Amino acid sequence: MKNILVTGGCGFIGSVFVRYILEESGFTGRIINLDKLTYAGNPENLLNFEELYKDRYIFVHEDICKKDALDKVFSNYNIDTVCHFAAESHVDRSIVSPEAFIETNINGTFNLLEASRKRLDKIKLFHHVSTDEVFGSLGAEGYFTETTPYSPNSPYSASKAGSDHLVRAYSETYGLPVTVSNCSNNYGPYQFPEKLIPLMIINAMEDKPLPIYGDGANIRDWLYVADHCRAIWQIMNNGEKGETYNVGGKCEKRNLEVVETICSLMDEAFPSKSGKSKKDLITFVKDRPGHDKRYAIDCTKIENSLGWHPVESFESGIKATIEWYLENQTWVDRIKSGEYLKWIDGHYNM
Repeated sequence: MKNILVTGGCGFIGSVFVRYILEESGFTGRIINLDKLTYAGNPENLLNFEELYKDRYIFVHEDICKKDALDKVFSNYNIDTVCHFAAESHVDRSIVSPEAFIETNINGTFNLLEASRKRLDKIKLFHHVSTDEVFGSLGAEGYFTETTPYSPNSPYSASKAGSDHLVRAYSETYGLPVTVSNCSNNYGPYQFPEKLIPLMIINAMEDKPLPIYGDGANIRDWLYVADHCRAIWQIMNNGEKGETYNVGGKCEKRNLEVVETICSLMDEAFPSKSGKSKKDLITFVKDRPGHDKRYAIDCTKIENSLGWHPVESFESGIKATIEWYLENQTWVDRIKSGEYLKWIDGHYNM
């Protein structure tokens, strides 16, 4: 791998992945980060990387839904590897506005696959990053495995299921070398504050209500983002072509338990001026439609075949995440104000 195209590299997981590759992995080639910079793509996540890694990190402001533009990127940068993060990813938004999810997650993935197919003799790997939500909802027992039938319950998860199937089809039909990973809920630094954990941290900072859907009993398997990025890199380097790998954190938690843990840690690190516990801010709101009850991943395959294991426990990961948000108030303020959206052609148009 010499020229890796990372799509959505200014987003949460994508930016952490780019950091890991350039700072820790030992990779000596180039990263070409292609990002449309939607509301969830923040160039500040990789600020100054073009100066820090001259000739090894290139940012391209482009949209995976534009076929001709993709073809030019593949050709101009001699792309030999793709790591595909770019996606609309928020379930609530998919319920209100599903069209964007179909366009980006399905049609955008199709465009990337087509661009790769045109260079089939040069593409070494197309790695597709997906979600455990494609499997639907679990009962009180059992785990998602790589052979669990797909049963998506939201427009978001349905669109990701569709993109997964396209990737597998291009492997079977055209011989495109692919790997797929389906991960559980990520958390950590740089996550956009529409998601549960950063939203709770930021609201707790400001003593605002902490809204929890339903009774808070929905269960998720929490995966620290750095652990996920290590898993992806391990799959890309050592995974078997055509295979899928489930990546989980082995950290099943009820949503209410997650929020209460955040509250307890925030009481110590950032106490309310009123002296009250942050738990007093918890507010239960009407459950969202099609809210899956439980996700849990069996990651035996990646552990046994590739030797990957999550390093962070939920306790260590959530503490590190809270510390990051508290130490990066400027990043939080620019997200909240929308100033980060003013990035145009390599600089901020203030």
